[in-house]
Amino acid sequence: MRVVMFGFQTWGHRTLQALIESEHEVVTVVTHPQGGGVYEQVWSDSVEELAKDNGIPVILRERPDDQELLDELRALDADVFVAANWRTWISPEVFELPRLGTLNIHDSLLPAYAGFSAMIWALINDEKEVGVTAHLMDATLDAGDIVLQRAFPVGPRDTAGDLVAKSMDIFGPITVDGLALIASGRRDFQKQDRTKASFFHKRADEDLRIDWTWSAEELDRLVRAQSTPYPSAFCYHRGKRLEIVTAEVSREVYGGTPGRIFYREGDGVAIVAGAEARRGKSKGLLVKTVRTADGEVQSAEKYFTHMGGYLTSRP
Repeated sequence: MRVVMFGFQTWGHRTLQALIESEHEVVTVVTHPQGGGVYEQVWSDSVEELAKDNGIPVILRERPDDQELLDELRALDADVFVAANWRTWISPEVFELPRLGTLNIHDSLLPAYAGFSAMIWALINDEKEVGVTAHLMDATLDAGDIVLQRAFPVGPRDTAGDLVAKSMDIFGPITVDGLALIASGRRDFQKQDRTKASFFHKRADEDLRIDWTWSAEELDRLVRAQSTPYPSAFCYHRGKRLEIVTAEVSREVYGGTPGRIFYREGDGVAIVAGAEARRGKSKGLLVKTVRTADGEVQSAEKYFTHMGGYLTSRP
């Protein structure tokens, strides 16, 4: 089939590489101009460079909504479009152009976790498996018919970065396999059950703020979800911002007031956690590594010179 691909960064790069190696003809690639964002430096594989290295025409756009682009796309007479980590809205005027529609690759098991930051939200929410969905685009974001899904388990100590890396490995294969199903003539793809749908927003600084009334298990997942390359979960100590870089659930139960800097356990410091901590039935968050307001990373053993006092959600 004749394919036009919309994609960016490593997700798009993996997808384009798989398409190049497939039986399909990539007639044009639409990608974003390279920017200076933090995550663009982390997942920096260039879709533009890969396309040019393989003699594929490239169109650079932040948004695919101008008449010039629409005319170019129409003239290409593609059978199908593919979207992989395209960051801006694609209008029906664009995604309905090809005769077989537009296949979008989304990093969740739709209809759950539509929208943004799916792996982070899923880890925080203690999902036992996550995955990638190839679906046909329609007028509602991430709500079109499911062509194919691939799931994988969430490991007990996985970080969001781990899950993102695993999902990236799926983007190329699921695209090629999804296109094979479309090329076969199938049209009876699975409708999404909208009663099971959830739509999540982008993460912001407020979403990183630690609430010590969360259980230690929830806070452990928050810290792992906000691990490198994402900004760390944070709280305050003596009025200054303190980021929790690594942590785990304590072995012992620690009762009292949430946020209390309580006890040295192994190579960490146990912080009282959980709304029911006063009943003496909750484990603590065992903080292992912190980052101070001046950016210095220290072990909890070194940073907490004395027990006592509190970590708070606000200054």
